[in-house]
Amino acid sequence: MVEKFVLLFYNRIMELLAPAGDYDKLVMAIEYGADAVYLASTRFGLRTFAGNFDLNGLKDAVEFAHKHNVKVYVTVNIIPHESDLEDLPQYISYLDSINVDAVICADLGIISMVRRIAPNLPIHVSTQANITNSEAAKVFIDMGVKRLILAREMTIEEIKQLRKNIPDDIELEAFVHGAMCISYSGRCLLSNFFTNRDANRGSCVQACRWEYAIREINKEQEYPIQEDSHGTYILNSKDLCMIEYLDKLRDAGVNSVKIEGRMKTEYYVANIVNAYRKAIDYMDSHDKYILPDEIKNEVYKSSHRDYSCGFYFGDPKQTLDTSLPVSDYDFVAVVLEDTSKDGWTKVEMRNRFSANSSLELLSKFKNNAIINIEKIKDIDGNELTECKIPKQQVYIKSNLDLKKYEILRRKK
Repeated sequence: MVEKFVLLFYNRIMELLAPAGDYDKLVMAIEYGADAVYLASTRFGLRTFAGNFDLNGLKDAVEFAHKHNVKVYVTVNIIPHESDLEDLPQYISYLDSINVDAVICADLGIISMVRRIAPNLPIHVSTQANITNSEAAKVFIDMGVKRLILAREMTIEEIKQLRKNIPDDIELEAFVHGAMCISYSGRCLLSNFFTNRDANRGSCVQACRWEYAIREINKEQEYPIQEDSHGTYILNSKDLCMIEYLDKLRDAGVNSVKIEGRMKTEYYVANIVNAYRKAIDYMDSHDKYILPDEIKNEVYKSSHRDYSCGFYFGDPKQTLDTSLPVSDYDFVAVVLEDTSKDGWTKVEMRNRFSANSSLELLSKFKNNAIINIEKIKDIDGNELTECKIPKQQVYIKSNLDLKKYEILRRKK
């Protein structure tokens, strides 16, 4: 089984790398087809407001992922101050001891420390390092790194040129989906300036998502720059979505495509990973990459801002946004157990639903199947007309046999 997986993995053109902000999201990422996940402990990563993992949780996460033949990359990508350095050596040794597949680093000092303390631990250079050219890439390569996570400001043509000028065994990783930072490769001062929470040490408050206006110094009236019915968001960026152009990234020499979203919901992770898994598999099996609508439209079924292609095609103006996130679908319930022989399925509620209602199924096995809820009963066997208690576990009887981790959703 392991040999078969390894063969399949290395025959795949691109790795699908998914976010795992906590254990539930880790499970969903793996269940819905990620080849690798990236995650962090409660320190030294850039998403301290995500659930993250304590040290024992990291070990459990690595063991669970490896059991399912999925790689684990741990972010150690803060821009550290002197006070951050004291505990780093012990932490790096611990990551090496639990067999993580790589660490993601941005700071030259941390990279040097990893090479000294754990010389066999692969290093991926974070997008925070702002790699946009082959000369910068070669500096990191000379330090012994195995993968370069490219700056989001690069075009596809620039990636092609960089690929030609570095060794073939150095991997390139690029973001393909999710929120984009308004600052260069994520190096932002707004959060620290306004709230004393350092974005470059993992505590960004997303000040770019706040409403802003300008005012002439001698006048009281404020003037919004751009606005819609919800307000003004002059620093916002649209969300990135490259699902229709994965072949262009492949042809440019990208080895791994990365989904942003460690602070998003488990439904978001399942939905987006599922869409990109199917898209990559479609690309692998077809000479011409024209993605079917049933795959392409999946990315609109979880919360998102308007989509753009970022800088990949050289038009950064299209990344500006003035809108709040929207979603066409609600996450209704997650399946906890396979359907039993008597036709009942245990689920956990996320949004209320009732008997005699119809929902859509998110599944890696079935494409957008419609599920009809015929009956609902609570854990004690009492029949219910509606499930309305958050995270209540109930049994449903429906027209479909369901599998653990499948998701029920409803079009708004």
